[in-house]
Amino acid sequence: MNNKNNDTEVKPDVIAGRNPVSEAIRSGRPIDKILVARGEKSGAVVGILAKAKDKGILVKEVDRTKLDYVSGNENHQGIVAFAAVREYSTVDDILAYAAEKDEPPFIVILDEIEDPHNLGAIIRTANLAGAHGVIIPKRRAVGLTATVAKTSAGAINYTPVAKVTNLTATMKELKDKGMWFVCADMDGTCMYDLDLKGPIGLVIGSEGEGVGRLVRENCDFVASIPMKGDIDSLNASVAAGVLAYEIVRQRMR
Repeated sequence: MNNKNNDTEVKPDVIAGRNPVSEAIRSGRPIDKILVARGEKSGAVVGILAKAKDKGILVKEVDRTKLDYVSGNENHQGIVAFAAVREYSTVDDILAYAAEKDEPPFIVILDEIEDPHNLGAIIRTANLAGAHGVIIPKRRAVGLTATVAKTSAGAINYTPVAKVTNLTATMKELKDKGMWFVCADMDGTCMYDLDLKGPIGLVIGSEGEGVGRLVRENCDFVASIPMKGDIDSLNASVAAGVLAYEIVRQRMR
């Protein structure tokens, strides 16, 4: 799915105009990203962007025609924000949830998943498989949009989702706390031959590129899913489901 569709699919989450965007930031509403017209230098917009920077909100410059499109030709005044449908959790929240359930952490880590339907389906699977949370990157990934919420079939209300600036740094921090990581790749070891019990992070790569090099280098194991058909890959959300339930199976032994 291309970026244009990702940005425009979720109209209810679009906040257009200087005052609405400024108020959304001031109120603490969770914002996934802000698009600003290329070359926009007005005092009001500069002030909004300064507030966004203080809160760590991603800002991207685009052509005004892009803003016209994503805002449905509303009077956007050179700035549009995309709001998340719920608050993001922290990685510590996810670990605390696992501790509360007295279970070894089981976390799904998503490397640049851009399709909201895939993200929603993975959150749904994570919930049903007993994962304690999902971690997504701040950049080059879809956030918690209305489409994600709908596709998750309500799981978004129960499964913590954390957004982090650097996946590899987060993985290293979790390794220091005793976790280890397995990622999905066709060139890996058959998942049935791996020990997937204990505190584990399941890493799923993007729809087109798979798991990035740096993320893969921080994985302890690479798992492959047996395939007997004529094509060579599964949809990201399906792959996540297959591997998540192999983890469930091994935990039930």
